[in-house]
Amino acid sequence: MTEHSDKQVAFLPFHALNEFMRSDYRREVIRTALLGPGALPDGIRKALERQVRRHVRVPGFRNSAKAPLSLTARHLPEAFEKNPELVKVVLAAWAARRTALGAQVYELLDERGWEMLPLEADRTKLPGFLTAWPAGEDFEKINQAFTEKYPQEPAETDDISLMTVWLSGRLPVDVEEGPEKQAPESGT
Repeated sequence: MTEHSDKQVAFLPFHALNEFMRSDYRREVIRTALLGPGALPDGIRKALERQVRRHVRVPGFRNSAKAPLSLTARHLPEAFEKNPELVKVVLAAWAARRTALGAQVYELLDERGWEMLPLEADRTKLPGFLTAWPAGEDFEKINQAFTEKYPQEPAETDDISLMTVWLSGRLPVDVEEGPEKQAPESGT
């Protein structure tokens, strides 16, 4: 037995992300996933079309995947809030359109000692987000470290935070305990 065998891993479904997102940013992520620059990898594009067809209703279209993307983007947020399968493919499409940011955030998190799957791993195969968040980390610290590491990069803090969640596969629900801090010795 390994020392980690007695630990239980907790996952939250992908749509739990909505508890951490503002509605305006959710719409922006969806628009980027659907309408962003550059072609999506074939597997992500097909998975996104399949999930849109299954979960999104666009008035006037039997097959929502055939609706104009701007109409689909307008009707997708409601389904995004309820369906974990849709959330993970939208996030995969969003991340695929933000590859430079993904590489930068991955490098930053790796330098900070985060345990993650390799950058190129298919995160849509995961059952959801881990709930354990590394001790001493929060979005503010990660965004500040990103700005210091990449001062010339025009990245929005929400994008850095979401990329952190996507690449790490974690939501900040249960903060892991860090090493015990020594109390300062009194008097000399």
